[in-house]
Amino acid sequence: MERTYETQAGCPVAATLEVIGDRWTILILRDLLLGKSGKFKDLLESLQGISPNLLAERLKRLEREGIVRRSFYSDHPPRAEYVFTDKGQELGSVVRAIARWGYSYRLADEERERASRRLPWLDPAKPEPA
Repeated sequence: MERTYETQAGCPVAATLEVIGDRWTILILRDLLLGKSGKFKDLLESLQGISPNLLAERLKRLEREGIVRRSFYSDHPPRAEYVFTDKGQELGSVVRAIARWGYSYRLADEERERASRRLPWLDPAKPEPA
């Protein structure tokens, strides 16, 4: 069942959360933003703990909303890869902002160190990628 914020009609934050506010959705966007494979099996492996049915549901929603596009790389059996559309690419700055906030306020020192080695732009002193 999709979450709705009926009492928040006209609020752009609530409208955005209706699309990307579900559990796991923002992590799917994170993986695609980081350039990880958008193949279903790779996303499933990266997002340990998500069920295949839930991942499929989230990807279908993102596709329906025009945030990702599905392209088939195998016909038999059918295998798809998901990539950002232009609309989805625009969410990159949102995901980076969430990551920077988490880096600054939620990670312990040793976690912050590991994260900044993988993603130097997390450090607020460094510029955000284009």
